[in-house]
Formats: sequence, structure tokens, C-alpha cells
Amino acid sequence: MPGYVWVLTVVGLLAIVVLDLTVIARRDREVTVGDATRWVLFYVGLAALFAGALFVFGSPSQGSEFVAGYVTEYSLSVDNLFVFVIIMARFAVPPLAEDKVLYIGIVASLVLRAAFIAAGAAAIAAASWVFYLFGAFLIYTAYRLATEKDDGEPDFQENAVLRGLRRVLPLRAEYDGSRIVTRADGRRMLTPLFIVIAAIGMANVIFALDSIPAIFGLTQDAYIVFTANAFALMGLRQLYFLIGGLLERIVYLNVGLSLILGFIGVKLVIEALHGSHVDHLGSIPLPEIGIATSLGFITLTLLVTTLVSLLKTRLERAEEAEG
Repeated sequence: MPGYVWVLTVVGLLAIVVLDLTVIARRDREVTVGDATRWVLFYVGLAALFAGALFVFGSPSQGSEFVAGYVTEYSLSVDNLFVFVIIMARFAVPPLAEDKVLYIGIVASLVLRAAFIAAGAAAIAAASWVFYLFGAFLIYTAYRLATEKDDGEPDFQENAVLRGLRRVLPLRAEYDGSRIVTRADGRRMLTPLFIVIAAIGMANVIFALDSIPAIFGLTQDAYIVFTANAFALMGLRQLYFLIGGLLERIVYLNVGLSLILGFIGVKLVIEALHGSHVDHLGSIPLPEIGIATSLGFITLTLLVTTLVSLLKTRLERAEEAEG
């Protein structure tokens, strides 16, 4: 993609960041379901317009790759919401501050993800065997998700980085509304919101270890990878407020995500084998898995996962009501 397109895209994303921050700064009440719904539709609409622009001014292939990448990143990001809910509860974040905390944490993680994407693109360009590595990692992650035991609500433990920040930074024990910096005992201090923002940012970066190899399995275009990540992450905050209570009802989310990661992992390995001029395993020909097939599989998996999950929770609640 030409340099000026990158510049225009980054400028456009920064303008959206400024707009969103302005709205957050002026809000003096908690985010309602109506607010969240309107902003989710706004960000999904932006992604749809961007995809349409790629189809018109780019190519059908680029448009399809963006849609597949966006859907994949957005669906994998839903798993982040469980962690966000736990972090907010663990630190007892004031409701009025949740929006601000999520936004700053997500924007910070997007910057870090950009570095991951650049490194991944450079690695793929330098050596084709990286596909084998990415593919094997995704297959392992899919297996881990599929076999993960549900032992109840997961817990959140502060890692070494957060504990280190607590030791070296001038932190105040109490919150001061939605302020990150406040004044106490005659000096400027950070409130616990700073630690919460750091926790959310690091959680997003950790999740990138799965999602970025996954999208590179759909496209090797760094521009598509970056923009799909950007649009998925920027709409994640509103999704937190919209479906926070619905998350516990999507009981088969990990199963669906494991199928998607496993599919993309196998696709990467097959593409790596084709790149090594291996078109058959014995007498079995290796298929060419196009972007349309990938998008169809991802969409169908998410649809079935959601419907079966909601059906299961509905039946369980009906049984509890009868009992």
C-alpha cells in the first residue's frame, strides 16, 4: 500500500480517537445500553465503509481479506471482555471511570500491537518457515482452548510488571472519581486507575499473541492486518458495555474460537507446504483454501456457537425455573 494511504489512514484513526475522547470527557454519567448500541453500530458502520472503500479503490481480494480479518479479530477480542470484567471488579473501578479506563488501555495496546504487526510482517517476508511456526502455535492454542476446563469464574492476579509499578510509582490508595492524576498531601500522585489501565493494556497485548498470527493466516498484507486490528479494538469498548451481561451466556465461546484458530492454523501449514512445493501428502492432494472459504467458515462457526450457547442457557434456566 502506498505511503500516503498509510498516512491518511493513521490521520483518520487519530481523528476518531480525538472524537471519542471528547465524548468521554464531556460525559458525566454512566454508559447506558443505548449509548453502547449507538457506538457499536457507529464503529461497525465505519468498518463496513472502510471495507467498501477497499473493494472500490483497492481490489475485491483486499476487501474480502479485511472483512475476514475484522470478523476474526473482533470475535477473538470478545474473549478479552471476560478479562476486562474481572479486572474492573478486582480493582473496584468507579462506574463513571470505566469508559475512560477501557479507552486509554485499548488505544495504548493498539500502539503496541502495531509493533507486533510490523515484526510479524518482517518475519514472514524474511523466512517462509515462519508460517509453520505460526500455524503450529495456532493449532496448539486451539487445542488448549478446546480442552480447557471450566472451573468457575476465572481469577485475575497481578503480574510482576504491575507489582513493579506499584513499588516505583507515587500511587494513591483511593480513587478520585475518573482522574488518573490527583493531588494528595501536597504532591501530585497517580490514582489506582493508572494500574487498571496498565492491566487492560497488557491483557490486550497478551491476547495479540493469538490474534495476530491468526490474521496473518488470512492475509500477509500488513496494511490489512493493521486496519482490521484497529477497527476491531476501537469498537471493543462499546461492546463491553453492550454485552457484558451476555458473556456468561455464550458458554461455547471457547469451542468456537478453538475451531477458528485450528482452521487458520491448518490453513497456514498448508500454505507453507505449498510454498515449499509440497502439493500432496502421499496420495492426498493439499487443497487451496481461499479467503471466501475462510470467511464462510469463520462466520458459520460464530453463528452456530452463539445460537447453540443461547439455546443451552435458555434450556438450563427453564429447568431451574421448573425445579
